[in-house]
Parts: sequence; structure tokens; C-alpha cells
Amino acid sequence: MIRVKSNSLLLPVRTLGVCLSLGCLSFSAAAVAPVRVETGSVDGVPASDPSVTVYRGIPFAAPPLGDLRWRPPQPAAAWQGMRKADQFSAACIQDPVRSLGPWTEEYMHQGDYSEDCLYLNVWTAGKDATERRPVFVWIYGGAFTGGSAAVALYDGEALAHKGLVVVTINYRVGVLGFLAHPELTKESDVRASGNYGLLDQIAALRWVQKNIAAFGGDPKRVTIGGQSAGAASVNILVASPLAKGLFHQAIAQSGSGLGNRSRPLSEAEAEGVRFVQAKGASSIKELRAVPVATLTARVEGAPFRSSPVMDGWLLPDQATAIFAQGRQNDVATLTGWTADEGSSNENYGKRTPEEFEREIRMRNSTTADEFMKLYPASTQEQASESQKAMARDQNVISTFLWAKERAKTAKTRVYTYYWEHVQPGPKKETYQAFHSSELPYVFNSLKRANRPWEAVDRSIAETMSSYWANFVGTGDPNGTGLPKWPAFDADHPVTMELGDKFAPRPIADPGKLKLFEAMFVKMAGSR
Repeated sequence: MIRVKSNSLLLPVRTLGVCLSLGCLSFSAAAVAPVRVETGSVDGVPASDPSVTVYRGIPFAAPPLGDLRWRPPQPAAAWQGMRKADQFSAACIQDPVRSLGPWTEEYMHQGDYSEDCLYLNVWTAGKDATERRPVFVWIYGGAFTGGSAAVALYDGEALAHKGLVVVTINYRVGVLGFLAHPELTKESDVRASGNYGLLDQIAALRWVQKNIAAFGGDPKRVTIGGQSAGAASVNILVASPLAKGLFHQAIAQSGSGLGNRSRPLSEAEAEGVRFVQAKGASSIKELRAVPVATLTARVEGAPFRSSPVMDGWLLPDQATAIFAQGRQNDVATLTGWTADEGSSNENYGKRTPEEFEREIRMRNSTTADEFMKLYPASTQEQASESQKAMARDQNVISTFLWAKERAKTAKTRVYTYYWEHVQPGPKKETYQAFHSSELPYVFNSLKRANRPWEAVDRSIAETMSSYWANFVGTGDPNGTGLPKWPAFDADHPVTMELGDKFAPRPIADPGKLKLFEAMFVKMAGSR
């Protein structure tokens, strides 16, 4: 029996709850290692728990090299014999950042980088193709400029032990993943360019539909999940007609709220033209022949903004407009934020009272006095706390209002959360519940991170991973022995607090909710 702190009480959390919601799957026997996929046979290796088998580095698309650079992913080539799937592939080309602020080595890719990177990994405790376990496909974050399916904290072993088949996928990032250009648009059959990284994600989901049953997975019960840029990807895939039928539920960690917009194709093409010119190339054909090191080297006058594009094909309109029209892939969704999303910024909570008030008045000229009453800044200490409180409230309220808009056309449920647990370790007072700090608890992968974990962390991880496993299995995070997580209800503005407490909490007091709603309406009208 696991015990987890909730409010001031100790609540029992039984792993039986996950077993009941997922169908009481057996974990005692080792998963069968060799499986056949459409392109050949792969042989996995035991995870640290031998009841789980992991298959690393399975190609889901052809290497996007040479003439395939800046093209939609093409089918992977078949192979003869048995492919040993025991090593992660290289990450897609990006700046090699091994750690950064709160994101220690376990949060960052530590292996090689290559253009030949379109591979995925599978964790399963399934023994044959008849089991039909729910599938969790993970899309990494990294601001669309970095990330990797081989990040240590994305280890799928614990979730596989709870009955899921876990898949982590690579996708192109940076200029190789999101360059739009008039020439690329012209050569495209659908007159679109710029979303190659998102097309990689869709290709991986198509691979899952065709092949996951061989690993004991159910192609009719696929949940996509992601954090940060991965969460933005999830929301775009929910809006995209190209992803229709490829998944059945969605999890977006740190990424759902009002104001999310994608670049119009014309704007992205103009940026692409400037980038190609600054690289000294006369055409896309010439740029395809440039060595990747030259292509990605920093050049003055060649800035590149790596982000999704409203291309008229994969994303035919802004995601908010697609939802408003009821044209989205209507799937149950779980989404939320961490308490201290911006704590990696050196100015987080450090603006002077004068700076804070000036910022408030610039953003909200007509309601600034009301904001200052709710977020006072008479002293530096008070200003610091008000800055953090305002940032936290804005995220929570934005998600509530997003869910309220979603409910106008969606028939499926949404579950929202607010993560507030502070990890142990260096600089915890500085970074607090930082952006992505929930990840080792969701994956129950604490053993992959070199931090001084305590018993409470292990209890929290057991509860968090159970919620996630239940949602992937049933579309509802609730299960036996878990504190009740209410679905979104516009008439009852609460969200689920996760971490030190597991209980519903109010979105905000009515005054703050009203002020922020007015602010978001004004922001939308100014676009």
C-alpha cells in the first residue's frame, strides 16, 4: 500500500486502482522480445524490470537527408533479418545543450545528433498481439528547437508496468523542422511548407496505427501527450484534419490556454526568404546541398524563429478558430500548468515595485488600479510575491477560459490541473515548481534523475503516474484509492491541485477571474 499526503491527511493509494481501471493486466511474465512490424523484425531488450521489454531506435520514416531535407517524411525502408532494437537513435539536429538552469542532465539529450533521426522507442509488458493495451505516445518539449525521445526522464518502464504501451518519438526541430519558403510551398503538391516537424509526429502516429498491435497495444486506444512545445504540438494535432483518427485522447502539459497562435504561411515564408539569403544560397536546391553544420551555424542577419505554421493544410486555420467552428478532433483532454512556469527567467519575481507597476499599467491601462489592489507592491517583498501570484493566476485562469470556450463545441471532457510540488535538489528555492518539474512524477522515473528524492516524492510519483495511466486507459484520471479529480465544469470554476496536495482548488477569487477575463477579451480584440 502506498500512502500519499493530501491536505493534512494520509490517503491510501492502491496500485489496484490502476489495475481495475486498465483491466487487471498481468505483469509477472516477461514480454516477448522479437516482434514483426511492417518493415521487418525487431528484437527488444529487458528493462530494469524484466517484465517490461524496451525497443529502442525503430525507424518510422526514411532519413530526411539530401533531397528529402524539407520534405514530408517518406516511408522507412524495409530490412532483412532481425534488427536489434537496443540503442536509442541520435536526436534530430539542434544546439548541443546538455543542461540548462533547472533542467539538469536528466531533462536534456545526452547522446549524438544527426539528420538521420526519425526513430521511435517502445516500452511494453505485453506478451502478444492479442492484449490490446492502451497506448501513450509522448511528444517532447524544447521550444521546437531541441528535445529528444531519449531523454532519461521519458523512460516508459513504470507506465508500461501499469499496463500501458509507451511510445516516445523524435521529430525535426529548428530550421530543419520548420523552415517555410515560397520555393518549398511551390514544390509541394498541397502548396504548404514549414511544418515538417509536425508531419514527422503524424507519420509516427500512422506507424503506431499500423504496428502497435504487435507490441500488445491497441490502435483504437491511443493517447498523445506532450509538454511545452510537445503540448503545443498536441493542441495542433487535435486541431489538424491530417491527424483525424490517429489518436483518441490528449494530454497537454504546460500548453493550453488563450492566446496561442501560429504564424501565417506568408509571414513564415518571408522569414524563410531572409534566412536563405543570409546563408548566401540562391535557391532551396542549393541550400539542400549545404552541410548541416553550415546550415545551422549562427550568422548575423539570419535569425530563425522555429515554430508551427498556419499552412492551410496541416493547420488550415488558427487552432482557436478550428475549435470555435467545431472542426477539431474531439477527444478527452487532460491539461494544466506548473506553479512556477517562468522561474528559469532571471527576472522571475525580481522586478522592483516601480517596474512591476509600470508593467501592469502598460498591459492594462484601464484596469491597472484594480490589478494593483489585487496584486499590491508597496515593498520589494510584496512586489515579488505579487509578481509570482499574478503569473500563476494568469495561467490557471487562461486554461479555465480556454476550457470554457472549448466546451461550446466539444462533447468530450477536459480535466485541468495545477502542479505545485517543489523538487528536492540544488536551487529549489530559486526554481520552485519549475516548468517541466512534474515530468519525473508523471513517468514515475525518479530513479533516472540524480536528486535527493524523499519518500514523499515517491508517493507523489505513484499517484501522478496512476492518474496519467488511468486517463490513457479510460479517458478519466480517476480510479480506486485516488483523490477525486473533477472534470471541467464552467459553473464550478475549480482545477485539480497536484503535488503536495491532491484536491480540487478554486481557479481564483471572483475579482481576479473577472479582471483577467476582461484582459484576455481585450487582447483578442487587438489582434
